Amino acid sequence: MNPLLPVLASLLLAAGPAATAAQLRVATFNASLNDDKGQLAERLLSGNDQAARDTAAILQRVRPDIVLLNEFDHDPQGLAAERFRRLYLERSQAGDAPLHYPYLFLAPVNTGEPSGLDVDGDGRIEGPNDAWGFGRHPGQYGMLLLSRYPIDTGKARTFRLLRWSELPGALRPYHPDGRPVHDDATWRKLRLSSKSHWDVPVQTPLGTLHVLAAHPTPPIFDGPEDLNGRRNHDELRLWKLYLDDERLDWPCDDQGRCGGLPGEAAFVALGDFNADPLDGDARPGAAQQITHHPRARPYPPPRSSGAQAAAGALPGCTDPATHTGAFQPAGRNLRIDYVVPSRAFEVVASGVFWPLPGEAEAVWLRSSDHRLVWVDLRPASD
Repeated sequence: MNPLLPVLASLLLAAGPAATAAQLRVATFNASLNDDKGQLAERLLSGNDQAARDTAAILQRVRPDIVLLNEFDHDPQGLAAERFRRLYLERSQAGDAPLHYPYLFLAPVNTGEPSGLDVDGDGRIEGPNDAWGFGRHPGQYGMLLLSRYPIDTGKARTFRLLRWSELPGALRPYHPDGRPVHDDATWRKLRLSSKSHWDVPVQTPLGTLHVLAAHPTPPIFDGPEDLNGRRNHDELRLWKLYLDDERLDWPCDDQGRCGGLPGEAAFVALGDFNADPLDGDARPGAAQQITHHPRARPYPPPRSSGAQAAAGALPGCTDPATHTGAFQPAGRNLRIDYVVPSRAFEVVASGVFWPLPGEAEAVWLRSSDHRLVWVDLRPASD
């Protein structure tokens, strides 16, 4: 028997079958393509950045029609995005065919943008913790949406400037003794989104798809006031309220347009939610605000054999085969990356790109501590 056959078979299982013309493959991947010095665009210019090559190899293997990349540094000219497309995706990295995305969406994010406020409540105004969203330079940990199909940029909505205090029932953080972490003047100015929230309409063969993209803050790196845990919960809650009722005069986006997503609109909510449904430090029910929303299509969580094999040392409640984040030094991996389609679709197949140890593709995993999650969709018959 050809010794390559078992390897090829395992790769097909890991990546999943390619989506057909009547289907749409949508993916999310926290690619960790960020740079503390703001030099991602310069790094990519060589065409030989290893992390970018690994990311491109994964994308060329899975071949999503639409993919959200989290932690892709934003620069105002879009140089990093263009170089990643041209010098990495459009060049074969590991024998797979080049991948062409004619359309993209990128926009400013809150990370690294100085706020002039004491965001972390430590009594000082300095450093990355006091940016509108944690970051060492403007645009760090940004987002990039790539698509094979046209994006209606004129109808895209962003909610980067939305104030946290404007969220109905906002979980304002308090110290254990009952004192608010922020004085009233600061609280009224704080932005909700740690990066941004986007509603990006894509004109697909299955109709207009609203891509709801976000990357809430990790619910850690704080204290008993649970500042980041509360913000993570409310960043996810924004999408819940956005889906609840289009007739509300809230939220208002950065362009001044108000209201939620129309009830007939098809959507996919996706991104690094930083919230495991049962384990970790997220507030209970944070992720379920989206995964269990009445407009969301219930389906079994995407799985991989690689995640099962890499299960952490500490037992948890979440099925380890559904993990998407590899945090072995902490002893426990987590499910924190999601693709949540609306009931307008049926889920034909889904998976997590996590090769087993020893498979050739496992080396690509060095590019990030997250794993790509993909879902194949077709129009619902019910």
